[in-house]
Amino acid sequence: MPYTLSHIEERVLLVLKLYDKINPDTIKLTSHFSEDLGLDSLDHVEIIIAMEDEFDFEIPEEHAHRLMRPKEIVRYVADRFDIYE
Repeated sequence: MPYTLSHIEERVLLVLKLYDKINPDTIKLTSHFSEDLGLDSLDHVEIIIAMEDEFDFEIPEEHAHRLMRPKEIVRYVADRFDIYE
């Protein structure tokens, strides 16, 4: 199935809702991982690894440190798959 922006958003949010340190009722596309959700740098690494597993490609460290909100991950994944809606 080809990816769409809404499909990527759903999958990113699902991965985050399944992460044990995130309250699934409070996560939004605009939530900042450390400021809004109280996650630390190790949590961020675990989230990036989960996204790599979900979408089956590696996110280089120099890109990963800039992905601090779900919407930024969505845009990064969409760019990777050449999805521009």
